[in-house]
Amino acid sequence: MQKIVECVPNFSDGRDPEIYNAIADTIRNVRGVKVLDVSTDEDHNRSVITMVGQPAAVEEAAFRAIKQAALLIDLEVHEGEHPRIGATDVCPFIPVKGMTTADCVSIARRLGQRVGEELGIAVYLYGDAATRPERRKLSTIRKGEYELWKDRVGVHPEHAPDFGPAEAKSWGATVIGARPFLIAYNLYLNSDNAELADQIARNIRFIGGGLRFVQAKGFLVEGQAQVSMNLTNFAKTPIYRVQEMVRREAAHYGLTITKAELIGMTPQQALIDAAKYYLQLSDMKDGQILEHRLQEAQDEETELTPFEFVEATASPKPTPGGGSVAALAGALAAALTQMVAGLTAGRKKYADVNDQAETILQEASELRESLTIAIAEDAAAFDAVMAAYRNKDLSGEQKAEAIEEATIEAAMVPLRVAELSLQVAQYASTISRIGNANAVTDAAAGALMAQAAVQAAALNVRINAAGIQDRQLASVLEAKVSNMEGQVDEIAAKTKTVAAERGGF
Repeated sequence: MQKIVECVPNFSDGRDPEIYNAIADTIRNVRGVKVLDVSTDEDHNRSVITMVGQPAAVEEAAFRAIKQAALLIDLEVHEGEHPRIGATDVCPFIPVKGMTTADCVSIARRLGQRVGEELGIAVYLYGDAATRPERRKLSTIRKGEYELWKDRVGVHPEHAPDFGPAEAKSWGATVIGARPFLIAYNLYLNSDNAELADQIARNIRFIGGGLRFVQAKGFLVEGQAQVSMNLTNFAKTPIYRVQEMVRREAAHYGLTITKAELIGMTPQQALIDAAKYYLQLSDMKDGQILEHRLQEAQDEETELTPFEFVEATASPKPTPGGGSVAALAGALAAALTQMVAGLTAGRKKYADVNDQAETILQEASELRESLTIAIAEDAAAFDAVMAAYRNKDLSGEQKAEAIEEATIEAAMVPLRVAELSLQVAQYASTISRIGNANAVTDAAAGALMAQAAVQAAALNVRINAAGIQDRQLASVLEAKVSNMEGQVDEIAAKTKTVAAERGGF
């Protein structure tokens, strides 16, 4: 099953299109990620970007977006209605398809560590990813906002981040976590009295004795009182129930709801539930909705043969080329390894190796996703080299530097493909020995595909290393791939022998 995860990072700028569009473009440039929505609010001075895609791709896109936001947003001069603690204020991951909350927790913690170590940004984990009970709630971490945080971090132990330096920087801190779908839903009133909106918010939110799974606060937005809400579990506290309670509370003050507003994306089911309630269609089945049936039909007609990639490779264009094919070979090797592990884990006959099989299943899945992303990354790296050579706007020295930088990156991508594919070969070899005997040839095929991936990637490393002016770096790269080729050849040979023995041929 294809895995899809949603990520909804919130950035502390909703007034400068150049800033929030630059962040959105950074996300769009990551292969395997789709930006579904960019929602901005000038009064809150905040933008919310909704993206979905393959887990590894979304994780990479989130990292790049956090990096970009830190460069563009200065919390020292930021002001707005919405509480905030950082340039990238909060970055939650939500399971959509083939994903569990535990998977999203792993992504959040892995990303948090990388952001802290590579970008020097203080990171706090929240929601299901929290490492401390008191940090499960975002509001607890963000209490006092950036201004109080910068005075306390590095001074009070309870404010120490989970990752990154315990020191104040102009980009603030980032809160990363995992959670269920959250619906950001605002209701406007026929009043300019923000205090009344806040009183209504206090009455309806859970901590004020109101509805479970509702967080709410009152604001003045464009001269109109607004009850701003986060609905953290729409299945248990549906939109229509929230709507009706706000309506009753507003009527108590002689007010009415003038309009509603969604921030970002919302699950279709939440709107279907509201339609069923207001139209009194309690017996309506989801299958009666045309779009549902169309989607089911599309899912049934999924095409397995990758015609587009094969045709693109066969075209006279230089990309995708050998480097992308190497990454594809590695991804296929990981897929075969994952399949055999999946046919082993949970089987009584292989109970004694279940833990190993489960580990390989998870690792192979992550390697497959990373190598799949590398297919496009390799093509992009080659295109960047060509662009550097063709750039007429750079002086001689600038052009040389640009070519050197692009060439090094073009060598690093296949180097990473070789490293990942070597890991795949090792897992394929292990599962061929301990895994389901009926699939031993699939495991062996995975090891052989991984061998081909390492060898093909090594060729690309060498050809690019030949053009690197830094000869010391070039020598290091060449030595690394030579060592990996030797290792993978030995692994592949041993795996073929195991397959022959266990397969009886």
